[in-house]
Amino acid sequence: MYENNLAFVIQKDQEDPLKNYRKEFLIPTNDEGIELVYLCGNSLGLQPKKTSNYLQQELNDWAKFGVEGHTDAKNPWLPYHEFLTNSMAKIVGAKPSEIVIMNSLTTNLHLMMVSFYQPTKNKYKIVIESDAFPSDKYAMESQLKFHGYDSNDGLILWKPREGENLCRFEDLEKIMEDQGDEIALLMIGSTNYYSGQLYPLKKITDLGHKHNSLVGFDLAHGVGNIQPNLHETGADFAVWCTYKYLNSGPGSLGGCFVHERHANNTDLNRFAGWWGHNKQTRFNMRHEFDAIPGAEGWQLSNPAILSMAAIRASLDLFETAGFKNIIKKSKSLTSFLEFLINELNDDRINIITPENPEERGCQLSIQVKSANKNLHTQLTKNGVISDWREPDVIRVAPAPLYNSYQDVFEFVQRLKKVLN
Repeated sequence: MYENNLAFVIQKDQEDPLKNYRKEFLIPTNDEGIELVYLCGNSLGLQPKKTSNYLQQELNDWAKFGVEGHTDAKNPWLPYHEFLTNSMAKIVGAKPSEIVIMNSLTTNLHLMMVSFYQPTKNKYKIVIESDAFPSDKYAMESQLKFHGYDSNDGLILWKPREGENLCRFEDLEKIMEDQGDEIALLMIGSTNYYSGQLYPLKKITDLGHKHNSLVGFDLAHGVGNIQPNLHETGADFAVWCTYKYLNSGPGSLGGCFVHERHANNTDLNRFAGWWGHNKQTRFNMRHEFDAIPGAEGWQLSNPAILSMAAIRASLDLFETAGFKNIIKKSKSLTSFLEFLINELNDDRINIITPENPEERGCQLSIQVKSANKNLHTQLTKNGVISDWREPDVIRVAPAPLYNSYQDVFEFVQRLKKVLN
């Protein structure tokens, strides 16, 4: 299927139906103007060339209209978040009414916990994967503390077995079998930031609901490179950022999913704000809070238009490329990377990400025996932008919209050079 030579790589890039999308992005270069091998979309996606035009349009309208830009701008600011809804809904597999772009990821996570972490005296525990992204763990611990529980007792870690790197679903089943009566929430990352393991979202949701636990997912390392099918999965909620695989810029706004079965549940606790109020009476100012049905009802404040303009620039590329095409290339590109690393036949290297393409996204986590961060530093000096995670893992994520087969080939060549 794959060959380890430059001729094959050039041919694959020529045959790639998405090859022209690379030209739509600004690829970082070194001091001599030579493009770097950028494989760090799992941390920060590259800037689409059209982003500056999208931002400039809003700056121009701000200058021209001032406050009237809310209604008179080319892209009116009042409904601006709605311009993103349909494209984002396709990417996460949701109905448009189930998603909204707002706030940052951990802020959204806390807002969702207000509604979907409903502890009682006997059912208050939270399950999270043991090597979750730290912000998720901090959020869960602080929520437990806020509700008066000790996180050492209330936070249950779904761990890999001794000597293994990946979590097994049957171990989560055992946790729920033993403690399900005490577990209020399963809050799992869809794709683990460290190992790159994609968890079985539908099975996790069904398991949680079987034990009358609510279920939420953090899609930070999944959105834009896997299809989570959130509506079909049946999760109660999900949150994500947009600056990794969705290329919206550092610190850009996040997204939120609330399943439609909760759309009109006025009994759910929530922290309310005026932007979540009925759009028809929002500006009357003196009404009691009247939540918009669906995910929009969780909004707090009018959103950052410049951030949403950058998100829109990227989502427009996703729309024209087609998300199914993006995922198809992603699986091929990451499998080629896996093939080339295995071709090194180096006992020092171990890929800890699952071999099955259905159990991972773009990212491969490469464990290098007896290595330290100096290896990553040497890779950087050799023109590779990747990601180091302590104690001994290089995370590499070929993003299908802008990465090529030659990027992957070059990375492995330079890794081989550094290892030798």
